[in-house]
Amino acid sequence: MEQELVCACPLTRGERILVAVDGSAFSDAAVDQAISLGEICNSEIFVISVVDLYPEQMSIAPALVEEKSAQVRQHLDAAKEKVDAANIPCETIVRMGGRVYEPIVEEAKKREIDLIVMGTLGRTGFERILLGSVAQNVIGHAPCPVLVVPNVD
Repeated sequence: MEQELVCACPLTRGERILVAVDGSAFSDAAVDQAISLGEICNSEIFVISVVDLYPEQMSIAPALVEEKSAQVRQHLDAAKEKVDAANIPCETIVRMGGRVYEPIVEEAKKREIDLIVMGTLGRTGFERILLGSVAQNVIGHAPCPVLVVPNVD
């Protein structure tokens, strides 16, 4: 007799997952991980992307804002397509801000997110000190657990 494999949700609460995307292979891996968890945990997935421009840039370069916004929309649409294909409820979120981690953390608080999933660029050493790390800042400020997914291609 065949036994049916039943997977239990590995999260204490996993009904609401926020996945941050930027169009990179790292964020694609994060979307895939969020989908895997979402299927097991019967979750709703929120996909967020941040247009990383400061207010000064927005006021003097409207064409740049349009270009960046179009890129962000493409990333969100691609991620939503993947989530929709898995039959998981999905909502997309676009936010503006120069400090990318802040809108991610704000949305997590506002929507009472149970888990944030995001990729990492894997920066280390001096480059990490110079550029900072969105993932590190999200981890330091998030109101919930954060799963940082490397690109494993």
